[in-house]
Amino acid sequence: MYFEAMRVNMQAVYSATAPQTARQLRHTPWRSARTAIVYTLCAALITLTHIGAAFAQETPSGLPASQDEVAKPQASPTVTAAPTAPLSDRGTVTNLPLPRFVSLKANTANLRRGPSLSHRIDWVFKQRGYPFEVIAEYGHWRRVRDNEDATGWIHYTLISGVRTAIVTDETVDLYKKPDTSSRLNAQAEKGVILRLLECNISWCEASADGYKGWVLKSGLWGVYGDEVLE
Repeated sequence: MYFEAMRVNMQAVYSATAPQTARQLRHTPWRSARTAIVYTLCAALITLTHIGAAFAQETPSGLPASQDEVAKPQASPTVTAAPTAPLSDRGTVTNLPLPRFVSLKANTANLRRGPSLSHRIDWVFKQRGYPFEVIAEYGHWRRVRDNEDATGWIHYTLISGVRTAIVTDETVDLYKKPDTSSRLNAQAEKGVILRLLECNISWCEASADGYKGWVLKSGLWGVYGDEVLE
């Protein structure tokens, strides 16, 4: 499934208009004009006196009197919520943990593009015991992934809860005990399927072709690093 992300860029346009107001002066005779000027000056002085007193009371000491010099409050930073974790880590059909490891029960199995027989076959596996990781569930179908990240849908009757792992290193050593200083029982090459018997944090006891021993998890695919099997 492909997801296509689209980002929309938006541009804000700001405009401010300041209409100009024109004051029209009427022509008056000289005397009338002089009288009007006197009354106007007196009124202006009285008005300025009142404005000055009011401004002195309303302007706190230590702050600039000019309105243009007063610092504007800064907008609060926007807090973005952290992405939430998936709501569920269990399958909607089986209620078993997701993801989880299983193994191929059949000798041959088809991995399909979707959860039905009508979907195209993408992969064919012909090795019994091959480990898969279940990553989704739908009805009688399970979406699985292999060690090379190939994915597909497989019918649930073709897989088993028996735990196996595939060797991913060139070779791994199987020791008698979970200790590199213990006796070496066997070696397994890359691609060999091991049956897992028991696992602790670092080691797994495994068997293949009649050989058994403890192998480091780091050389295997089919078991989680913090998984313990008993």
